Amino acid sequence: MTKKLDHLTEMQYHVTQENGTEPPFRNEFDSHFEEGIYVDIVSGEPLFSSLDKYDAGCGWPAFTKPIAKVTEHFDTTHGMRRVEVRSQQADSHLGHVFEDGPQAAGGLRYCINSAALRFVPKDKLEAEGYGEYVSLFTR
Repeated sequence: MTKKLDHLTEMQYHVTQENGTEPPFRNEFDSHFEEGIYVDIVSGEPLFSSLDKYDAGCGWPAFTKPIAKVTEHFDTTHGMRRVEVRSQQADSHLGHVFEDGPQAAGGLRYCINSAALRFVPKDKLEAEGYGEYVSLFTR
């Protein structure tokens, strides 16, 4: 798959292609709780739902689970032992998953960089080709 990257900002490129991290608390989706889905900024592949988003107080968007397959890789950069999360199709670096999430929701915290995401509001899912996800919000 050839990635089209000319639409990315400098920060989006740094995060998704260079395994970077954006500043905590100063990013687009940390405090964003509108209903919809979050997709990979590079490929558009669906990743997370607002229904699984919560305020973890960590400074980045946090989700209890993905809505589609993501890949996980052991990461020892920066002197830490973590599990990196990447998108499956575009192989974009998204963030990391930790085991300190809400226990009632499975105990995971997907700590994701806003710069790796594009938000699609629930009322635009059909128009933008994500109609299969409308049912998430009509229960």
